[in-house]
Amino acid sequence: MTTFSSTQPTLLNAAFGSKRSAFQSVLLAVAGTALLWASAKVQIPFYPVPMTMQTFVVLFLGFALGSRLGAATVLLYLAEGALGLPVFAGTPEKGLGLAYMAGPTGGFLAGFVVAAFVTGWFAERGFDQRVFTTAVAALAGFAAIYGLGISWLGALIGWDKPVLAFGLYPFLPAEALKLALLSAVLPLARNSLSKR
Repeated sequence: MTTFSSTQPTLLNAAFGSKRSAFQSVLLAVAGTALLWASAKVQIPFYPVPMTMQTFVVLFLGFALGSRLGAATVLLYLAEGALGLPVFAGTPEKGLGLAYMAGPTGGFLAGFVVAAFVTGWFAERGFDQRVFTTAVAALAGFAAIYGLGISWLGALIGWDKPVLAFGLYPFLPAEALKLALLSAVLPLARNSLSKR
């Protein structure tokens, strides 16, 4: 039986154990940033806007790596972008570095860090072991991304503009699909690892 108040092993710890060197943690973080980079660049045809898997990967990293390493991985990804590497969606065409990060997507990028931490926190309490609780944890992660993203966007372009129509509504169908994928895949992975 899952106890939500105690610390549970994350997906990574369940698969490989919790003993890792600092070097191994750095390698995991670098691999996570590569996954985020790839997820930002691949667009999947979807309605009403093309879909990337970036928010899926952000939440997955939180679930898999835990709150601290998951958030640190996303912070490393943002540092790569701040240094001018074309790691974000739409780069280099839409700009690079801090100028890009200060633009309309800046709040969403900050939300990635919070979302990875939040989903990792839930995973450390066993929320990724059942479909419903995984969905609750993923919803909290999506809320962090879109809460910060919409707040930043509204402050940047003005609340007199249709901020939700720009930054939320077109993405809801894709995020619902990602929520369903996370809720189905993570408990299956956790249960299969627990039977090993």
